[in-house]
Amino acid sequence: MAEGHNTVREGVYAGLIGATAIVVWFAVIDIVSGMPFHTPNILGAGLISVLGKPPMMPDTVMFHVLIYTIFHYLVFALVGIVIVTIVHQSARTPAVLAGFLVAFVAFELGAIGLTTLFTESRLGGMAWYQIFLANLLAAGLMFWFIGRRHPQLRGDLDRALTGTDDHVAVRNDGR
Repeated sequence: MAEGHNTVREGVYAGLIGATAIVVWFAVIDIVSGMPFHTPNILGAGLISVLGKPPMMPDTVMFHVLIYTIFHYLVFALVGIVIVTIVHQSARTPAVLAGFLVAFVAFELGAIGLTTLFTESRLGGMAWYQIFLANLLAAGLMFWFIGRRHPQLRGDLDRALTGTDDHVAVRNDGR
């Protein structure tokens, strides 16, 4: 763990920032289209259909929104913790960031592919680019937050991508 940094706390904060960015993004899209809560309702209904619905569970719009919102924030908190863990590890081994960058691009491309499959489902009204932009906005804000907490991250990323991963010697020389 990086000195003076709490991985879980930072990760949860980063996840809350990313999750909230997506919530606000889709709230604006839903309100402009005249269908408030449309996106979280559909995503919540889909989540319930995948996980199974207990008989006592209500089948209302607000319940779908509540279930999806809880799931959404929990997943983003976990993603934030993973990202911050990788950033803390990169302080010791900057090459980790190169692998993370490749995984991030692959994830985004996979998300685009998955959303194109949704065009045949109830999510068909949502264009793939809306989901892509939401993910990009969330990632950008999460990385901005993490970058502010870890000013050395830019240098570590530069060393990871240029292959000059001998950061201990560089930092000890004062450069």
